[in-house]
Amino acid sequence: MSESGATRTTAVLLAAGAGTRLGLGPKALLPFHGRTLVEVLADVLADGGCREVVVVLGADAAKVRAAVDLRRHRVLDNPGWNTGMANSFQLGVAAAVPEDHVLIALVDQPGLGPETVARLLAAHRPGRVTAAAYRTTNGKTRRGHPLLLDVSLRSEAAAMASGDAGARLFLQARPELIDLIDCSDLAGGEDLDEPDQLHLLD
Repeated sequence: MSESGATRTTAVLLAAGAGTRLGLGPKALLPFHGRTLVEVLADVLADGGCREVVVVLGADAAKVRAAVDLRRHRVLDNPGWNTGMANSFQLGVAAAVPEDHVLIALVDQPGLGPETVARLLAAHRPGRVTAAAYRTTNGKTRRGHPLLLDVSLRSEAAAMASGDAGARLFLQARPELIDLIDCSDLAGGEDLDEPDQLHLLD
């Protein structure tokens, strides 16, 4: 995708939540590999092949900005973060380079590595949504993050976002557009939501 003439990809890292269920403040500030989760994941997205990373902050944005080093990336503060993920999703998509595909990632996925990002970029087909998929304990495959929205679809996806649903409503309406890419050999795809999942940061 980085070849001359090919459409490139801007990553949007959604990191605006307050981490209420976890009870430790914004997940962006969780310590991870000697840094913070938001720093590590923003670099993962860039190292995986994205042209630029747009980090959307919200809860305690000033505190997060003061505590982290995101100079390599573009950082946005979302004053409406508490209205739900849709607001941050729309802000990030609108900020992405207009001619780029958009890869959406969540700050609460510490298992994400650059290899997963690179696999999605390499697998993407024009006019499609390319989503990471992970095998569950019962052998089924579930769609997860990151997911790559084709440049031709990003406006429609953003327009359909509402409340706590970012791309979900668009994906439910257009399932025929989704290509699932198995990334189970690279990560488990778990979201860090509850205290009993803190082992994911080890």
